[in-house]
Amino acid sequence: MSEGSKGSSLAFGQVVIGPPGSGKTTYCHGMQEFLGRIGRKVTVVNLDPANEVMPYQCAVDIAELITLPDVMENLKLGPNGGLIYCMEYLEANFDWLQEKLAAFRGHYFLFDCPGQVELYTHHDALKNVFTQLAKWNFRLAAVHLVDSHYCTDPGKFISVLCTSLSTMLHVELPHVNILSKMDLIEQYGKLAFNLDYYTEVLDLSYLVDHLASDPFFRNYRRLNEKLVEVIEDYSLVSFVPLNVQDKESMRQVMQAVDKANGYSFGDQENRSLEALMSAAVGADFHFTSTLAVQEKYVQSQERAVEEEMMDL
Repeated sequence: MSEGSKGSSLAFGQVVIGPPGSGKTTYCHGMQEFLGRIGRKVTVVNLDPANEVMPYQCAVDIAELITLPDVMENLKLGPNGGLIYCMEYLEANFDWLQEKLAAFRGHYFLFDCPGQVELYTHHDALKNVFTQLAKWNFRLAAVHLVDSHYCTDPGKFISVLCTSLSTMLHVELPHVNILSKMDLIEQYGKLAFNLDYYTEVLDLSYLVDHLASDPFFRNYRRLNEKLVEVIEDYSLVSFVPLNVQDKESMRQVMQAVDKANGYSFGDQENRSLEALMSAAVGADFHFTSTLAVQEKYVQSQERAVEEEMMDL
């Protein structure tokens, strides 16, 4: 993987990014197991210096180079400043990263990244790491995870859309936005619209109208209209729903990422995937398909309307 070497083989992978608590580490664990079961050699690289508990098998760990607690203690920095310093330190030690990755030539890579939003919206250190990986013939897609509970709050969802758009423009990688924890969305409350409205980011004027019913947001209608215009003008943001415990959901995310970074299936992997998906309808498949979430909402809304009519 020497820099500028045209003859070196391509390496494919994902950089898993997103705010704290969005499920990045859980995603890496689930995707490592899923891809392993269809025959793909997967290497997980932990680039989060604050990540002390890793459920997945970690082949390369930034903790061997630098850790956030050490930086905070020795340099008297807070967690945000410490994370930025760690990423700048990694950027200054590309030779360490290159040597570690060279041992896994021919593998598919999952990069588990820190959760500090500033690293993906306006700071350049992590972006420069991704750029360097591209020079080493890595073909990467950014997998940006967002907690699905933001869909239940129109104001927060507009904020998420702005953050996702800013991240896509700054990171400059093929991008797949993910609504994570779809298996828990029903616990967060009712959605104002059907699920596909949020995943496809349909006409956002309805969202602005819905916000106007709140006395607080009514005063900021003009601001929200302008934010929505920016999002729709770029027309880049959409989401793939994810339940990491649902094989069909994982397959859809995997195919979206493979399309984004250019990875192509081999015959053996296709056969393994078909076998895995056929097993998903057997006794070992205990989770409701993510696609059924929308149907549940529609049914519950219809029941609520019927109950209201009966009360009248």
